[in-house]
Amino acid sequence: MRCAAIQLEAVPADVDANLTTVERLVEEAVAAGAETIALPEFFTTGIGFWPELAEAAQPPDGKATELLLGLARRHGVMIGGSLLIRDTDGDVRNAYLLVTPEGLVGRHDKDLPTMWENAFYIGGDDDGVIRAGEIAVGAAVCWDLMRSQTARRLRGRVDLAMTGSGWWSIPDWWPQAGFRRLEARNAATARKAAALFAGYIGAPVLHAAHAGSVQCRMPWLPMSYAGRFEGGTLIVAGDGTVLACRDGADGEGIVVAEVEVGRRTPRAEVPAGFWLHRRGALPAAVWHYQRLHGRRYYRRHVSGSR
Repeated sequence: MRCAAIQLEAVPADVDANLTTVERLVEEAVAAGAETIALPEFFTTGIGFWPELAEAAQPPDGKATELLLGLARRHGVMIGGSLLIRDTDGDVRNAYLLVTPEGLVGRHDKDLPTMWENAFYIGGDDDGVIRAGEIAVGAAVCWDLMRSQTARRLRGRVDLAMTGSGWWSIPDWWPQAGFRRLEARNAATARKAAALFAGYIGAPVLHAAHAGSVQCRMPWLPMSYAGRFEGGTLIVAGDGTVLACRDGADGEGIVVAEVEVGRRTPRAEVPAGFWLHRRGALPAAVWHYQRLHGRRYYRRHVSGSR
């Protein structure tokens, strides 16, 4: 199967602008012969601690879904990507939608929001395995690729994983030497997480990513955040070989490769612990404090039942 993954430089919370860019890049991927196309996480909005995200969530049958369905039907392709969706119960979820020319074939709601993401959506509880004709697709987003439970739910069950991320850097704060060492480890983990995921689940991986800079407030702290998206966009064979990649520094664009779709014996054992890769002390601390802040923020500013 000829597959593509898209790297996006999103305009924060500007759904219309981002959908225009997505359409252009999907058309570029189709022109390159792609039959299956992966979009990044939050392809309608980007991600940061921006209050505007609370109003940018789309209805399940809104214009973002309509665009994906229209592109899939027009070109006879399969497309997947995640966005903030406000469901009929009033709550917002980070929903990975998978569409084909036949329509919407499945949805995966990310189960655990990462850090400040807790301020804008709640988690889901599905297994992320979606039937698309003759193949089973495993959907996962960003730090899903960091967690053992994600590998276990997809391991040996899918023929292709479609994933996406909005993985931000550690800021260049004081003491700079210490923070730069932390960021070097963070960047290395971002680069390897998607590539190694194929070995844990026994299937090829399409990983779409965001690129560009990020600037926003820091929850509960008297300072702002300035960083960038990292990790890059890549296509990985089921044996872990990287078939195509695009570095975050290269900006928006596409990668395309021929992929042998199908499950195989996983090459790596899933660790017994919660995480597939070490996070480090700072990301661990931020994970917990921003989860506490985010859940409170969500109840007050985002939830339909507030």
